[in-house]
Amino acid sequence: MSFSQRLQEIRTGFARPFWVANITEIFERLSYYGAFASLAVYLQERLNFSTEQTGTLTGIFGGMVWFMAIFGGAVADRLGFRRALSIAYLVLTVAYFLIGSIAAPWLNPVRNAVPIGLFVGFILILPALGVALVKPCVVGTTARASKENVRSIGYSIYYTMVNIGGALGPYCASWAHRHLGVENVYRAAALSVFLMFFVVLIFFREPRKEGDAPPPSMGTVFNNFCVVVGKAWLVLPAVVTGLLLKISSLLWSFAAPWWIWIILGVLVLVGSSRFMWFLILFTGYWVVFWQQYISLPGYLHGYVNANADVEMILVTDGIAVICLTVFVNYLIRKLPAFHAVILGTLITSLAWLIIAFRPTVWGAVLSIFVLALGEITQQPRYYEYISRLAPPGQQGTYMGFAFLPIGIGSLIGGWFGGTLLHHFGEVTHQPSRMWLVFTGLGLATTVALWIYDKMFRPSEAS
Repeated sequence: MSFSQRLQEIRTGFARPFWVANITEIFERLSYYGAFASLAVYLQERLNFSTEQTGTLTGIFGGMVWFMAIFGGAVADRLGFRRALSIAYLVLTVAYFLIGSIAAPWLNPVRNAVPIGLFVGFILILPALGVALVKPCVVGTTARASKENVRSIGYSIYYTMVNIGGALGPYCASWAHRHLGVENVYRAAALSVFLMFFVVLIFFREPRKEGDAPPPSMGTVFNNFCVVVGKAWLVLPAVVTGLLLKISSLLWSFAAPWWIWIILGVLVLVGSSRFMWFLILFTGYWVVFWQQYISLPGYLHGYVNANADVEMILVTDGIAVICLTVFVNYLIRKLPAFHAVILGTLITSLAWLIIAFRPTVWGAVLSIFVLALGEITQQPRYYEYISRLAPPGQQGTYMGFAFLPIGIGSLIGGWFGGTLLHHFGEVTHQPSRMWLVFTGLGLATTVALWIYDKMFRPSEAS
């Protein structure tokens, strides 16, 4: 097939809802990553939260999105994509506006009536309700509004749109922060998604295909959940995990908050499923990865350069992903999927050594660039591996659970990053050493994944 023929296939292969949904995805990601890029600085320098509180709250913002994704798809199917997208963008508009208005006088009565940490934590959870609806709607529209012969290209377009928004978000946040104030980063994000609400209402039409299955009931989703996690009978790993956490708390003179123990306990107890054990192990990758949003902003402003433009530095990840994804995946195309996941975890882990030994702005940029190389190496192959593990008829459920390590990694990484920054920065006055801890955690995750591969390769596809 000639290039012109292939181009013609692409021009005619996608219905209008495909383009509308994917264009709105750019602005949703722009708003999300713009808000995320400024959040740590906003919480610590404008709202006067401590280093530890800032880490925990930032982790909540980044983590809750991915928990909601498990059920977001079922809700979107039942509502219809047009209605779900409309509701999602309205929820996001209100959520981002409230985040930017946390210190506003008109919120004084509510702010003074409840503990400030609880108040802010609740507001930071609200965007998750919207994003969890947007994701399945856009991916589902990509499937329904594209012809079979161009569907793989449709997913590539979707991934590109996500990363364009991911790169533009921190850039726009940098401009808004410098010219309008950090609160207005969130008001600009609210405006961006509010415009998408009207775009959906005016231009988006519900995509339909012959043979579409009826929407799953919540009971079906719950039953699939039980199938995935398996029976909770592994008590010994729970004891080992508890001992390791106790040892770490003694070594570093900090104790995990109650909700960390609950998360880890539940994860270990449901770990009788081989698939869930993989997700538990892979959580370590995301604890390390999310530190670019959780720990790096405070580290740069507190110990490298108080005037560093954190948001512009965070643009590095999105640009690297956009420019190098195709090239890197071409180079590793013959590498088995799980081996690519292990390699990507190793690369991401080593990235933080750069800023540990070169604590400069350019050291941070280079660390994030290497971090992005690890992301590019593992992320596409990660979803390929998950799709191979999924039994027939449960691909959607397994892909929903594939987001769990991202969310858990952000929640645990928020608490862990804030605690380490406080300990090494404010207590021992050796802030660069925290990056060695993150590298160590990443290397431990790499080894654990390698052992998992050796144990299960005979019965699972690599």
